[in-house]
Amino acid sequence: MSGTAHLGRGAAIASITTALFLVALKLWAVWQSNSMAMLGSLADSALDLVASLATFAGVIIAARPADRTHRFGHGKAESLAAIFQVMLIALSAAGIAMQSARVLIAGRSVAAAEEGIAVSVVAIVATFALLAYQRYVIARTRSVAIQADHVHYQSDLLLNLAVIVALVLETYAGLTGADPIFGLAIAAWLLWGAWRAGAEAIDHLMDREWSEEKRARFVAVAARHPELSKLHDLRTRTSGGIDFVQFHVDLPGDYTVSRAHDILERVEQDLLAEFPDAEVLIHVDPSGHVDEPSNRLVEEDQFSRFGERPVPQDRNGPDTSGPAT
Repeated sequence: MSGTAHLGRGAAIASITTALFLVALKLWAVWQSNSMAMLGSLADSALDLVASLATFAGVIIAARPADRTHRFGHGKAESLAAIFQVMLIALSAAGIAMQSARVLIAGRSVAAAEEGIAVSVVAIVATFALLAYQRYVIARTRSVAIQADHVHYQSDLLLNLAVIVALVLETYAGLTGADPIFGLAIAAWLLWGAWRAGAEAIDHLMDREWSEEKRARFVAVAARHPELSKLHDLRTRTSGGIDFVQFHVDLPGDYTVSRAHDILERVEQDLLAEFPDAEVLIHVDPSGHVDEPSNRLVEEDQFSRFGERPVPQDRNGPDTSGPAT
């Protein structure tokens, strides 16, 4: 296993350990305080544990190299794990909302706010420590799975602060019903997080194209090579932490195979310098060739679309690519 894979696995294990600690702590706090806001926070930490386990599995499986049955790698394992997490989050949020509504109607009060507040403070400190370690790992591995986990734990800081506010308002400010109302708000927050995570996972599973900004940056790098007269049929997708790109370029029809190959090698090297996690596949067409005139998306010149145009060069210049083949 590579050094980056070890770091990713270590970050996932740290996330699992933190989630286990917080689940045990908040379970005790719910038993002591009878707080709906704390119950929502407990559910979120339990989901953190499931998410961290799924992240761990996703990191391990996605790191596997391509094989005979998965020639594009195993990156979509992360998206499948995310869909599983989303289903659990939605079910948990629905349960918290129902329980909070019952408590709000019944008018039940919080039993022991001090324990809940103390547990929330400890949870905030533990989450800060985990976030610091995750930032260290992300800076060295650029792991998409760890980045997603990092964002999720950032939201935990807000949830724990919300629990403290709810308990203070309910117990010390005398605002009856504040605790279950915050429980409902936390349930809504969980559903919103599930929606966002699910949308991104579905984008990966459905091979959604890159954003226009990212596509434009990619085309701008290719435009540094004046030999290319047209770039079309650009198709992009992301699977786990790997980007897959394929496109056609036009080169003069009288270029030798060797010369065309050397040009595309230089193009690919420049692209990979800017997009190191990409796998690039380039197809050559002779200048003026049209594959499918009826398919506008295929034949649309990306240089023209994004306002990039390679500077023409003297075709009669020296050919350093080697002998003709």
